[in-house]
Amino acid sequence: MDKVIVIDFHVTWQLPVFVRIDNGMRERIDGPEAALAALLHRWPSSTHSEYAVAKRRCGDAVARYGSPLLARSAFVEAAVAARVLA
Repeated sequence: MDKVIVIDFHVTWQLPVFVRIDNGMRERIDGPEAALAALLHRWPSSTHSEYAVAKRRCGDAVARYGSPLLARSAFVEAAVAARVLA
């Protein structure tokens, strides 16, 4: 009997990043996938250069091309630039 087992591993960071987006509630971002979703759909400003770097690094980490640690660092820098780091 042939079976296909699909396993979806999510990359997570050892230390989460906390941000305040939209309603001002503190939100926990656990990894590059959640960070990329926040950047793409709810980020307050896409004009900072840190935004573009974070988007690229998080996308690379999700696709397993880049380092999750570099993605986290870039996301923190983007959060500082956008004034949403909590």
